[in-house]
Amino acid sequence: MIELVFVACLLSAPDRCEEKALQFVDVSHMACLMGAQPQLAEWTESHPKWRIARWSCRIPGAKQRI
Repeated sequence: MIELVFVACLLSAPDRCEEKALQFVDVSHMACLMGAQPQLAEWTESHPKWRIARWSCRIPGAKQRI
């Protein structure tokens, strides 16, 4: 399992940001990296009041700063 972790910030309050994650089964780290932008674009379309500030792929539970 791998997760696409991203920080989303409100457009109306850019200092209000939240860490979110999308989890994938049977996906390699490289596949996560290559498929991240379409996944994030889809998330952004369904959450129009938010913008993606940064993102990364990691193993679930890993405590890495993104």
